[in-house]
Amino acid sequence: MKILVLNAGSSSQKSCLYEIADEGLPQEAPQPLSEGKVNWTQDHGVAEIEVKTATGEMLQESISGDSRRTHLTYILNTLSDGATKVIDQLSEIDVVGHRVVHGGQNYRQPVIITEDVKKAIADWSKLAPAHNPAALEGIEAIEQSLGKVTQIAVFDTGFHATLPDAAAIYPGPYEWVDQGIRRYGFHGISHQYCSGRAADMLGEDLASLRIITCHLGNGCSLAAIKNGQSIDTTMGFTPLDGLMMGSRSGSVDPGILIYLMQYANYSGESLDYLLNKASGLRGISGVSSDMRQVMEAIAQGNDRAKLALDIYVHRLRSGIGTMLASLGGLDVLVFTAGVGEHSPEIRQAACEGFEFLGLKIDSQKNQQKPVDQDIATPDSAVRILVIHTQEDWAIAQQCYQFLKM
Repeated sequence: MKILVLNAGSSSQKSCLYEIADEGLPQEAPQPLSEGKVNWTQDHGVAEIEVKTATGEMLQESISGDSRRTHLTYILNTLSDGATKVIDQLSEIDVVGHRVVHGGQNYRQPVIITEDVKKAIADWSKLAPAHNPAALEGIEAIEQSLGKVTQIAVFDTGFHATLPDAAAIYPGPYEWVDQGIRRYGFHGISHQYCSGRAADMLGEDLASLRIITCHLGNGCSLAAIKNGQSIDTTMGFTPLDGLMMGSRSGSVDPGILIYLMQYANYSGESLDYLLNKASGLRGISGVSSDMRQVMEAIAQGNDRAKLALDIYVHRLRSGIGTMLASLGGLDVLVFTAGVGEHSPEIRQAACEGFEFLGLKIDSQKNQQKPVDQDIATPDSAVRILVIHTQEDWAIAQQCYQFLKM
């Protein structure tokens, strides 16, 4: 079975083509036949195209034009044409899986995409404006290029559908419940994959483990996982809630927003920009939303960058503490995504806050660019894992399992 996975972001579009043999899913993620990425740069109407195949062929070029759909069609054509050809024709693709960030309350499991599903994805765009519309563009581009091929939506919110009401319902007026205003949680595909991978790495039954997964990228969230299910998470009604992030504030006192609207003439649009684009590491440091650049600024003596790091670590430790209380203990702490996988400083700082639990990080292992490794000391009471999150493979797995039901 050939499964194409599309993962749409606000400024990028990734694609992976997997082939799964008849004997079923392999235990570990296989190398994709082809990986493609479109980056939309700040130059208006220019897209940076990157394609690489399992056999080592590469394609890198810039193409002009304003249509994201056209750029995605270009990426699709690299699968069956030119030096990066891996299949004879696009009709060999059996199913296309899409990462959709927000599925609301009605879509908690993978679902075949219909006109009704497309409408629902569009309706929930108001809560994921940087991602849901991009996913729709990908769906429509596939319809144009591949016709009636089966398309499946896999929702980032789906894994958190198991949140108990006490964790999911906000303490506002009860009418909010009827209006669908609740904690949905995000990064669910990553949290689910990493918890399963953690159990496999440790040779344990997932249902027996209490796990906190730390997805730390440009967007950041934590999940408390018990009996293989999400029971608490930091992101909420939108991806803005919770931890301090690259350019997002995370949780702030809502009274600040009321104050800014009443006394500083802020509109809803200006608050949206402030909280999503001009806060977090970028807002505090004044340097960048990229942790690597913040670290470089700290090394050069930048006090604001140091403050940004200190707030980030404080918020991260606080979030882990909240997840810990929901679980009533901890067996495994997982770090994943860009910062979680590549910043030993953040992992070290986070773990130092929980030494009282008997959690002990091996400083040498932590510095050695670990990938899918346990970096705890042998006598640590909690295993500390660094896991390379593979959302695309997780989507492919879910598509395969859905079709085999």
